[in-house]
Amino acid sequence: MEVWITVLKVVLFIVLAPFVGGLLSGLDRKITARFQGRQGPPLLQPFYDLAKLFNKQSLIVNKFQVFLIGGYVMFTVFTGCLFFAGGDLLLAFFALTLGETFFLMAAFSANSPFSAMGVQREMVQTMCTEPMILIATIGFYRATGSFMVSDIVKVGTSPIVYLPGMFIGFLFILTIKLRKSPFDLSTSHHAHQEMVKGTTTDLTGNIFALIELSEWYEQVLLLAYIALFIINRNPWSILAAVVVCLLCYFLEILVDNVFPRVKWDKMFRSAWIVTLIFGGVNLLAILFLNVIH
Repeated sequence: MEVWITVLKVVLFIVLAPFVGGLLSGLDRKITARFQGRQGPPLLQPFYDLAKLFNKQSLIVNKFQVFLIGGYVMFTVFTGCLFFAGGDLLLAFFALTLGETFFLMAAFSANSPFSAMGVQREMVQTMCTEPMILIATIGFYRATGSFMVSDIVKVGTSPIVYLPGMFIGFLFILTIKLRKSPFDLSTSHHAHQEMVKGTTTDLTGNIFALIELSEWYEQVLLLAYIALFIINRNPWSILAAVVVCLLCYFLEILVDNVFPRVKWDKMFRSAWIVTLIFGGVNLLAILFLNVIH
């Protein structure tokens, strides 16, 4: 019976995550437009755009790029399936990083100055985000005694009680992972980017649609990671986690519209300072106190 429940969770993620991600993107556009005094597009506009992209012809730069994009999509979806199946959080972290590597190689293989510049900036962003995610993953183990998501969600006390610094740190690097201002250096979903579309400049048609679809999957996965800080064995904690995720997403949209984009060195410095102060100190604290739930 437990196996079938796990399979159901995986299927629900594969089917529902794109719809949730698309709705979040539509909500992002709508709220952003209101911040700018515009009415904005319909809430379902991202789905219309995705359908249009899938119906367009793709201009393939090279065949190897198609393989790399396929790897990026596969590992992004696999990471989400592993997470929602209650699997190993550390393995999910490495799988997501591997998917990111496929994406970087795909963009670099285009042999375009815009894509190459986007790849360089994306690599810097990866160096800014990966340490905090890894520290938070270790923090979950120290707070709950397990790397397994299925075990973490069954604890009596929400992990955020032991990991408040890591929650703040993860929320900070989430802005980088979502590629929102002030950290939208490699590519951007809004029209304020001087380098065209950065890493996705040379991706067109249904290939670009797959990238958009993968980003929706990743968006849901990142918000689920935030929810993991809140959820415990109390069923009401799931509702609390959903509310926290929506508030965090609204905060990301607010930051995106309020703060101007910074240079890569300031992003790198600020991300590592936040990681060391909030993530590192929190990790040292739970190691010193020997907190294992």
